[in-house]
Amino acid sequence: MKAAFFDGLGQMQVMDYPDPKPQSGEAIVQVKATGICGSDLLLNNDKTAPDDIPAGHEVAGEIVDIGNDVDSAYIGKRVAVETIGHGRACEQCWYCRFGQYRQCMNLIPSEGGGFAQFIKRKASGCYEVAAKTTWGEAALVEPLAVSIHAMRRGDLRGGESVVILGAGNIGLTAVAAARKLGAGQIFVTARHKQQSDMALALGADVVVEPHGSQLRGFVENATEGRGADITIETVGGNRNDTLVQAVDVTRMQGRIVILGGFRKPLEFDWLTPLLKEQAFLFSSCYGILNGKHDYEIAIEMLSSQNNNLSSMITHIYSLSEIQKGFESAYDKSSGSIKVQIHQ
Repeated sequence: MKAAFFDGLGQMQVMDYPDPKPQSGEAIVQVKATGICGSDLLLNNDKTAPDDIPAGHEVAGEIVDIGNDVDSAYIGKRVAVETIGHGRACEQCWYCRFGQYRQCMNLIPSEGGGFAQFIKRKASGCYEVAAKTTWGEAALVEPLAVSIHAMRRGDLRGGESVVILGAGNIGLTAVAAARKLGAGQIFVTARHKQQSDMALALGADVVVEPHGSQLRGFVENATEGRGADITIETVGGNRNDTLVQAVDVTRMQGRIVILGGFRKPLEFDWLTPLLKEQAFLFSSCYGILNGKHDYEIAIEMLSSQNNNLSSMITHIYSLSEIQKGFESAYDKSSGSIKVQIHQ
């Protein structure tokens, strides 16, 4: 099959790669759409060697082959693939028994992700999507599930004020998740006009520039000076600016959920959040909470009549054009929000 690899020198190259073969409990998915995630961009920036296996974890496709012990009813299913946790989990360890597949103690090594014609994962980690759901929408299940998980980890309650720092793909899906799960007023920071417009379209009440005191002013005016009940940090990176901002705009005894990946050690003053009695929670990927997987909630959202998340998809490229796709994803002046590879 054909698959795309980072060459270690700044380019994505399409090459031949062995076809995956299903083993016990596994399914082969013909990839139809894969999103380029912000983490893909950051990881490529940090890499100094070429990829051994294809990346890509926002994957949707059709099951075309299965292991001998998998129900034949799986063949032909249109699915969103949980590539990181459930699709590789042992389903037997302590964490798996609680549905926390991302934390599985015996994860099966990955043989490759969705920047390829086919992908292999556990059949149980392939979540069926509605027939009316487009492939582009199905590939949004993964980033939406990430944001749903963050809201549930942060115990979002109906009517609470929410600040979302950052309006990249995860920040925008966080807006949709917060609105769906009953948030009150939603405040968002965005660097680019297309991000600001999309945040408002997905349900944000206020969108401001990330720097300066404008955000704090809006939040305090809306909360009688208290600050937000819950803040979701989606930026990460190599600076502590958004951590400091999260502490600043969150009320005393409020919650701060960290979704952004901070890739280097940072200095941070813990005294202020200590005195404010703020709770920091970290959220990574997805899992089962209160009996329901975050993928299941995301699929329900994307199949609803008033879903407009597909408007996030601004650029679509073929697998052979994946380098152009990455260039568009890096270059926000192109108007890009979500860039996907379709096959």
